[in-house]
Amino acid sequence: MLVHDTVGTTRSQTEIEQIRESLQARYDELTGEYDQAVLQSQVLRLVEVGDTAGDDQADSGTKTAERDTAQSLLRTILDRRAQYEHALGRLEEGTYGWCEGCSAAIPVERLEIFPSATTCVTCKQTRERRAA
Repeated sequence: MLVHDTVGTTRSQTEIEQIRESLQARYDELTGEYDQAVLQSQVLRLVEVGDTAGDDQADSGTKTAERDTAQSLLRTILDRRAQYEHALGRLEEGTYGWCEGCSAAIPVERLEIFPSATTCVTCKQTRERRAA
């Protein structure tokens, strides 16, 4: 379990360490995914450079789409990694598990499903409605 059953109470040092280890493990996994995606992107570019002879518009379009997909994957991984980095920072500050919007406790269930959550469900829904 990532958080104490009663969010809002003081966590023990053991609980904090368990949360830290879990967040750090996911951060490290994302770093590995990012490194692997960068390698794949570099290989893709090398193949493109060496294999452009006889390309028609469809080939060029396919290569552009593949590049765009690779770049999108890199951005997504970096964004997710930044979320975990932020969660680790909040844990150090003592604000992990509290909503950045309204300062209410984030439900345990939400943190177990989405450990890097920074808002309660209500604030998240409000943000999504405003963005739409």
